[in-house]
Amino acid sequence: MDRFQAGDLPDRTARMAVGAAVALVLVIILADVISPKGVYLSPMLVVAPALTTAFAGPRLTAGVALVAIAAQMVAASLTGSALSAARLWQLSALVVVSILLIFFSYVRQRRARQLSRARRVAEAAQRVLLRPPPERVGPLRIGWQYLTAEDDTQFGGDLFAVTRRRPDSSRVIIGDVRGHGLPAISEASAALGSFREAARRCARLDELALILEESIGWDLEEGGEGPGQEDEHFVTALLLDLPDAHDHASMISCGHSPPLLVHSDGRVTTAHCDPAPPLGLGYLSLTGVRIQTVEYAVGDTLLLYTDGVIEARSPQGEFYPLAKRVRSFPYSESPEVLLKRLRQDLLAHTGGHLSDDAALLAVTRAN
Repeated sequence: MDRFQAGDLPDRTARMAVGAAVALVLVIILADVISPKGVYLSPMLVVAPALTTAFAGPRLTAGVALVAIAAQMVAASLTGSALSAARLWQLSALVVVSILLIFFSYVRQRRARQLSRARRVAEAAQRVLLRPPPERVGPLRIGWQYLTAEDDTQFGGDLFAVTRRRPDSSRVIIGDVRGHGLPAISEASAALGSFREAARRCARLDELALILEESIGWDLEEGGEGPGQEDEHFVTALLLDLPDAHDHASMISCGHSPPLLVHSDGRVTTAHCDPAPPLGLGYLSLTGVRIQTVEYAVGDTLLLYTDGVIEARSPQGEFYPLAKRVRSFPYSESPEVLLKRLRQDLLAHTGGHLSDDAALLAVTRAN
């Protein structure tokens, strides 16, 4: 979700805004000319270039400023006070303020371009990191959505991937790294890399979970975590094994929210599972993991999500009721349609702004 920047107005809108600023100059000059003697309204001309800086760059700001300066001189000539001390001071003040406004507009536009470049780089890096899954993996149809938080500087560690374990099953992960910024991106990258490598060669899902636990633990140690900080970094994850020839799915939850199962008959249920500790804490080998099985027939959709979805709040502070809202949607075999409706409904609930990144992954077993 790209944030809207003031400097990103379409050209047509910018031209209309500049036209409004010029019209404001004309109104002020007309009022100044017809006002009683000794009443000067032309100092208000500075409002026009000041407003222009909010939606235009330095060139348009300079153009409007020149129009305002010319209008100031015309008004002084028409009122016969061109050489009065008051008019000269007003003109000087308008010139100085206009120069400052043009400089401010230049700095603002330069900063906006830097932020735009940084946003594009971040989006590209995130796409490389996530390596979005294809629309079709074996008998599965895949849909996904990644909604970024309102603050573009907060790049979270939400992650998901779908990989094929030949010859007859697919492996899925969705997870959430604690924290934001570069450390979270680094940990998410390590988790995804380990998953893609291990998912293809691990015969069992519990073996995959233990390998991920070990790999993420090593990565945190190499990251230079100091004493007492080990519990501050971890990854919640949901691992799934989806065989091609069976009507069930196996899953392991490592501290992650359970998925929703949208059945082909329209029913929506929660695929409850006993959660194991999150990855990276070092407890998984002590507590062990439990593989749980859920019904997953042709036409069913598994809806996976991160906590940014269920913890999204409305302006009144109400959490987003994911299961309730999904039950209200008309059934569709298309995961893309489901996620499109869900995205629109989630943003409507929050007023268009999210406080945390949110990832959604829908996996439908096709015919």
